[in-house]
Amino acid sequence: MTTLYDTLGVPMHATDDEIKRAYRKAAMKWHPDRNSGAEAVARATFQEIKDAYAILSDATQRKVYDAVYAEQMRGWEAQRTRHQQAAAEREAAARAADEAAYAEMVALAMRFADEGHNRDVLFGVLLGRRCAARRAAQIADSVAALQASRREAEKAKAAAEAAQAPPASAVHDAHDANDGAPVKDEAASHGTPGDRAAHEKHEKREDNPHDLNPAGVLGGLWYQFLNGLRF
Repeated sequence: MTTLYDTLGVPMHATDDEIKRAYRKAAMKWHPDRNSGAEAVARATFQEIKDAYAILSDATQRKVYDAVYAEQMRGWEAQRTRHQQAAAEREAAARAADEAAYAEMVALAMRFADEGHNRDVLFGVLLGRRCAARRAAQIADSVAALQASRREAEKAKAAAEAAQAPPASAVHDAHDANDGAPVKDEAASHGTPGDRAAHEKHEKREDNPHDLNPAGVLGGLWYQFLNGLRF
């Protein structure tokens, strides 16, 4: 909104002398005699400069103009504020709708990607849902890359788990070596020194069947007696 002050090129708080000097300077610049070939434009501008100076150079008219201008400015500011608020609300609503549509397209692409479809299928599905080509390509590329990274992560996890598990052949060999029984530590199986002595005594008794079976002892004596009679 151009004001009389703007026409003369001075601020609203300009003094009378500043307004007079600005008028003389502008009048000389836009005088029709100094603008050959553009007399019509110069004449109209020169008239605006004269009207502005006529009002601003008069204290009473300047005061009235300032009051009217201030009221107009308040109304103009209020109107501009309302327009800005309405525009901001429209932009917010449009942005929310766009974000919702984008989220819907991403969810659709993710569903088809989870079913095993590739990037080109995702792109075609999005185009079929009236998604803009540029946005459809962006979503298809992003979702396909995400699915690829997920598959790579799953493969790496499976490989790590397989590497940590013992080979099946090693487990089979361990069972064959121990006839399917778990391997025990030799020292642990023998126990304390006292236990080991008792175990050795028991083995010696097992080596001599006569010690374990009284009938076997008598049988042995009877066999010796018969041999004595024979010889």
